[in-house]
Amino acid sequence: MELDADAQAAALAAQKEAQKETAQRAEFAKLLNTRSGGVYLPPARLRAMQAAASSDKASPEYQRLSWDALRKSITGIVNRVNIANIKLIVPELFAENLIRGRGLFSRSVMKAQASSLPFTPVFAALVSIINTKLPQVGELVLTRLISQFRKSFKRNDKIVCHSTTTFIAHLVNQGVAHEIIALQILVLLLERPTDDSIEIAVGFTREVGAFLAENSPKANATVFERFRAVLNEGSISQRVQYMIEVLMQVRKDKYKDNPILPEGLDLVEEDEQITHQIQLEEELQIQEGLNIFKFDANYMENEEKYKAIKNEILGEESGDESGSEEEDSEEEDEDVAEDKEGIEDRTETNLVNLRRIIYLTIMNALNYEEAVHKLLKVQLQEGQEIELVNMIIECCSQERSYSTFYGLIGERFSKLNRIWTDSFEQAFNNYYTTIHRYETNRLRNIARFFGHLMATDAVSWVVLDCVKVNEDDTTSSSRIFIKIMMQEMMESLGLKVLAERFSDPEVKHACAGMFPMDIPKNTRFSINYFTSIGLGVLTENMREYLKVRLHPLAFCILLTCTSTECSQADHGATPRDARSRIFVVLRLRLVGFRQL
Repeated sequence: MELDADAQAAALAAQKEAQKETAQRAEFAKLLNTRSGGVYLPPARLRAMQAAASSDKASPEYQRLSWDALRKSITGIVNRVNIANIKLIVPELFAENLIRGRGLFSRSVMKAQASSLPFTPVFAALVSIINTKLPQVGELVLTRLISQFRKSFKRNDKIVCHSTTTFIAHLVNQGVAHEIIALQILVLLLERPTDDSIEIAVGFTREVGAFLAENSPKANATVFERFRAVLNEGSISQRVQYMIEVLMQVRKDKYKDNPILPEGLDLVEEDEQITHQIQLEEELQIQEGLNIFKFDANYMENEEKYKAIKNEILGEESGDESGSEEEDSEEEDEDVAEDKEGIEDRTETNLVNLRRIIYLTIMNALNYEEAVHKLLKVQLQEGQEIELVNMIIECCSQERSYSTFYGLIGERFSKLNRIWTDSFEQAFNNYYTTIHRYETNRLRNIARFFGHLMATDAVSWVVLDCVKVNEDDTTSSSRIFIKIMMQEMMESLGLKVLAERFSDPEVKHACAGMFPMDIPKNTRFSINYFTSIGLGVLTENMREYLKVRLHPLAFCILLTCTSTECSQADHGATPRDARSRIFVVLRLRLVGFRQL
């Protein structure tokens, strides 16, 4: 009977425990249906619910608890950040699942910035650091800021507009946002000037003006011309007019109180930053659904994926908690660190990013001088100069018609340093060898580009030694390429100067393949080709060579003409008649030779 009583008591205890767990799960189910996370729970009760939910980590209850913990952790970390501890805060932030909680992070950092505008450079630097490793997070923050600016501008909400534009300005300074979004915002604010819009524009320009003055000087000058026009119109209040005058003085002082990157916040290398080019008028995906909890069927798998990403970012290695195993893992980390020095990146991720930076820099430059200035700031490793040269030529080839903008860029680079000259000469050899792979329009642009470089002596004409004009070594593409390049050189130099340049001994030796004098077949082909493209004057030496080569008997017989015959033919006649009689004698001798 005692045994039966103990069994019944144990069964009752198990039943009560099950009922308690069921009640806790029911309470979790109520929490799942709420948007904000439910009401306040006492810590003891919350721990009990966590213990009940932790038995099944894939359950909705556990996911909801982890979501609330993630939200509170991200909010707390963002609110603690400042200039002094930002380097310590970043690893803590990467330790949280920022991919799952990117909506939470965006909302927290935007709220924190709106409530404390003086700390905007710190929040922008935090977003910039995260953007280098998780660009989708930086893009989401920028997208939501642009969307918030558009809504507040339509609602005439001056306070939200001011805080949003300040954040966007510092993201532009940090390289997260492209300067084109700053220019679009200024154009929108200055298009129909009011007191509020001009006040916001002045504050925005003070924050981003130093960056625009350095990277887009012409666009910056246009903005200030518009400010000056608004000031002269006098359609705004005297208070706002005074603000514009103060801004003009700030510009004269070169923004000494508003630097691009405040001291202590220049934490990201320029070549590591990923710049998002989002337009003000384009359709934006703000992804509001990322702010609320949603059940994830692949929760455990996604958590493991982020754990691997976190270890890669922070340089951590997974291991057990025991002291001996931690020591072993530290030794392994040291070995791995030594081995990683010899690891080769075959994914070419860095190369793709470099090409994207070069392309965006060229496309966003207003003139060739600005493009060269910005391209010289691009961080290139040793041996990557040819990549910059190739990107300039590829951008040129993609245009609908040839633009001298690219030719001037190439000319300026070639005249700056011998390294760039060698790179362009190497590129000419590579492109001429593979020119048959390009369609006609791209081929035409490339040919005119190199024609400009040669006409301006940006590259040596000795590079033409790879060109061989004969029937066997040319294709239709290479013949079109040579034709367009030579015509571009003729238009720039003139036919007379072009002929003189090709008669230079060094150039003549290098261009032996273009003007062959080896066998009559190749010589005739070259003569016919250059004559057909309007450059017959360059073929005079080949024509003389061909005459002598085709008439060796005539030359020999002419040498055998006796001085007596020449003097008889030359006696009492004009020089022209004498030459005619000599050729008559020569013809008679040829006829006699043929009869023999």
